[in-house]
Amino acid sequence: MPCQMSFASLDFATKKKQTKREVFLAAMGAVVPWGVLEALIEPHYPKIGPRGGRRPFPLPVMLRIYCLQQWYHLSDPGAEEALYDIQSMRAFAGLDLGRDAIPDETTILNFRHLLERHDLTKAIFSAVAEHLAAKGELLRGGTIVDATLIAASPSTKNKAGKRDPEMTQSKKGNQWYFGMKAHIGVDAESGLVHTAGVTTGKVHDAKAMHRLIREDDTAVYGDKGYASDAKKRAAEEAGVLWGVKEKAKPGRDLTKRQRARNRRFGKVRAKVEHVFRVLKCQFGYRKVRYRGIAKNGAQVFALLALANLYLVRGRLASA
Repeated sequence: MPCQMSFASLDFATKKKQTKREVFLAAMGAVVPWGVLEALIEPHYPKIGPRGGRRPFPLPVMLRIYCLQQWYHLSDPGAEEALYDIQSMRAFAGLDLGRDAIPDETTILNFRHLLERHDLTKAIFSAVAEHLAAKGELLRGGTIVDATLIAASPSTKNKAGKRDPEMTQSKKGNQWYFGMKAHIGVDAESGLVHTAGVTTGKVHDAKAMHRLIREDDTAVYGDKGYASDAKKRAAEEAGVLWGVKEKAKPGRDLTKRQRARNRRFGKVRAKVEHVFRVLKCQFGYRKVRYRGIAKNGAQVFALLALANLYLVRGRLASA
């Protein structure tokens, strides 16, 4: 990038205190494998044709803006406004207000659509998993399975006059939720996500279980929603540790031995909650932004890739 800086950028660079946002962006900027991700997207990214035309924004800029959207739960117009308003975000994206044009909301939307159209967020998720495996962070051996409900708006105040037909209701406890489910398989040792998928809300967690377990897993952990006598027998016959919590039979209580077993396996299973905490509390992803499973699923894969990097940022930075 050119050495020229605007007066605003110079003032920002010389200030004495770093904000929490700056610390966070510096940490994440250091652990995201930018070169790997850019190489995945570059073959699909628009280029200037032989007849010329408007030069596209640099791919590194657009990729960083997309990451900002995930970390701060920004819509396309919200991302454009944030780039005008917040100097630390412009600096992270490599933009200078006095020198560079700021991508408008349509440009940001088109980049998101490009990722969705070519299934690039799934490729990003896989590339980050491979990157972490190469760093010794993502191990093999055991998997924790779990799912979380992501709410969708039940409003019918739209052009179609209907709720999103791809979102459905699901009951958790005594409360009904409308939306979709994100299913994840988490490495039992590191607590990082290695496999993921999305379904409509009414799909039972256990129906997605087989897609979340790796072929060479020697242990499987989960909550009571995954309890199955048939699967437990099959796992034991295959020499796989069945670490799914026991569920009380109708009219009967768990034995003291079963409760102790549940506590022991519950300590391992708890690692999966760290991922959901990052998604919902750190990144603010509590409600779907788009209509349809495909668009929202694409965002989930991107969020999980970034959540994995967030969970190991300290270790990678000190390596």
